[in-house]
Amino acid sequence: MKTMEGKTVLVTGSTGGIGKETARRLASLGAGVILVGRDKARAESAAEELRRSSGNRDVNAITADLSRLRDIRRLAEEVTARAGRLDVLINNAGATRARRELTEDGIESAFAVNVVAPFSLTQWLLPALKEAEAARIINITGGIPRGRIDLDNLQGEKSYVGLSFYNQTKLAQMAMSYTFAERLAGTGVTLNVAYPGHASTSMNKGLTMGTYPPPARPIVPLLRLIMPVLYGRRALLKATESSVHLAASPEVRTTSGAYFSSKARPVPWPDAVLDDHTRAAIWDLCEKLRDHRVRQWATDAKS
Repeated sequence: MKTMEGKTVLVTGSTGGIGKETARRLASLGAGVILVGRDKARAESAAEELRRSSGNRDVNAITADLSRLRDIRRLAEEVTARAGRLDVLINNAGATRARRELTEDGIESAFAVNVVAPFSLTQWLLPALKEAEAARIINITGGIPRGRIDLDNLQGEKSYVGLSFYNQTKLAQMAMSYTFAERLAGTGVTLNVAYPGHASTSMNKGLTMGTYPPPARPIVPLLRLIMPVLYGRRALLKATESSVHLAASPEVRTTSGAYFSSKARPVPWPDAVLDDHTRAAIWDLCEKLRDHRVRQWATDAKS
């Protein structure tokens, strides 16, 4: 039987949907769980609910907006100060937008949350992860994991259709994750990507008409009716399988650099992720965006 007794787990985007159910299952296995959400009241409410339903009192919440690099760094510092070490990091938070928006850091908001946030949070938490024995990082992808990555449109500079762009950011996240896993080789820290499958969550329930590609818009009212039926509670629980497996199963303790399907099985990476030039370009952009902001903070601190 799987057990997570004595382990500390951080799950981003865990005040609802797939992230919350993942956190609930890991708390039920005995893990100390840290939830992350943007809204303080909602995060505290989710933590209390999970404490009751799991019977595990070691469930706590930290408030952070993962579209803001300043919040991400503060989150990493707070987790490190609280726990000292981190056994499992699940980068689950995701975002999609109807139109292109820039964050306070000047980054397109969906790219910021889906790619730059897991890149930066993982980097800033690496000391705590390396303190653990065989720490695990699980990056949650989503959307439809196929298609191409347009390196000239990584931040929606040329064109922007909400869900189509969301799919590209998730492919970009996978490409970043592939490189990150390679760089972690020999550290004792593993990194894998999990595809949860589809579930009816607050994020997709809140999608506006403009988020959908124009050809799909006529059927959006029908989709809104059938999604909760086809992808309700049962689908939501099923969507936690791959991440819980990667977080808790002894059999994947040393597995790294793999992509797992919604059935918790390793499957081939999408072709777009396998291109060396694409992966290098995405990694370099993430590094550039983060480091530019860090230099700004340093300059501001001196002035």
